[in-house]
Amino acid sequence: MALLAIIAGIASCTLLIVQLGSLFVAFRRLNSPIHSSILKKTPHITLIRPLCGLDNFAEELLLSCFKQDYPCYDILFCVASAQDPVIPYVNRLIACHPERSAKLLIGNDLITKNPKLNNMEKAWQSTSAQWIAMADSNLLLPPDYLRSLILSFDEQDTGLVSSPAIGIRPMNLWGAVEAALLNTHQARWQFLSDAIGLGFAQGKTLFWRRDVLDQRGGLSALGHELAEDVASTKLVRDAGLKVHLTPRPFGQPIGERTLRAVWDRQLRWARIRRLGFFWLFIPEILLGSVPVMASLIYLAYLQIIPWILPPAVFILWYGAEWMVAKLLRWPHTARDVWAMIIRDMLLPLLWLWCWAGRSFVWHGNAMSSSASVNVQEHKEMEH
Repeated sequence: MALLAIIAGIASCTLLIVQLGSLFVAFRRLNSPIHSSILKKTPHITLIRPLCGLDNFAEELLLSCFKQDYPCYDILFCVASAQDPVIPYVNRLIACHPERSAKLLIGNDLITKNPKLNNMEKAWQSTSAQWIAMADSNLLLPPDYLRSLILSFDEQDTGLVSSPAIGIRPMNLWGAVEAALLNTHQARWQFLSDAIGLGFAQGKTLFWRRDVLDQRGGLSALGHELAEDVASTKLVRDAGLKVHLTPRPFGQPIGERTLRAVWDRQLRWARIRRLGFFWLFIPEILLGSVPVMASLIYLAYLQIIPWILPPAVFILWYGAEWMVAKLLRWPHTARDVWAMIIRDMLLPLLWLWCWAGRSFVWHGNAMSSSASVNVQEHKEMEH
């Protein structure tokens, strides 16, 4: 009993310090001034957007490609199927913006078992640009998106520029839960990692200097892992380079979500992290408020601490997180605070359920830890 009390006391203090410290470091990183917005160089950039079906806010998201405040870029939209419902939207936007160099490429190159990489391969092969930005279809690109990417690629040790997405415009409670997972949870830890020089790629945005990837096998090399962002991180680090994040993250409109949609998406990402960065995934069971609150309630039950302390820490825990969200102008209404609490209740359940399997379904494609290696087998199954 005494040993358990000591462990609970140490754990609760440590986790509270980690919570407040990580919020502080991430906030400083995200709130630091952007030193220069003056471009010293404006190389041609190809912007690749892999599409599959109609996302929420589809037309607005596609339109943001054409509104870039950058002098020299072209856009390559990629669709795997000629029957995809997004095609008419893309064709209409291309026709309405003749001032922009934009093309729609249709087809599927089976270079990996990752459907996103297969969709983008035709764009990678069709462009001669030395700078290539890959942006997910559900990302809202601000006018300075490309400018921000090229400005972030100014360090000698940079092998890749990336950025997590920030959930914006949640339209119901489960949408707010997804935003809470993206924002003060995932983005916080990614920017904290970047602040200490251990940046991780995030598939929402991958900005490559072409030779870095071509010299190591091109897009097919990113199929060696279950997800392209895991493979990108490892490839860049193996090259002796670093992944750097942009000064600010980019918005992803959320809209309405269901519990099932949030659960499935987070379970998919959890399994990707577990398989890609196993030793970093293990301590994720300690994230969120559940472990610290359980420890404090146990100590209060033993009458080691007063009962007023658990609710006081609870208020401090979420008050600090709410304040960071408010200062960074992320969603921070009362509903968003409830969403943070629900998120933290889901985190240990996701961590535990993650061990029940090694596969998931993504855009109708079944993927597992073996899905990244045997491409020839995949081709034979397709034909």
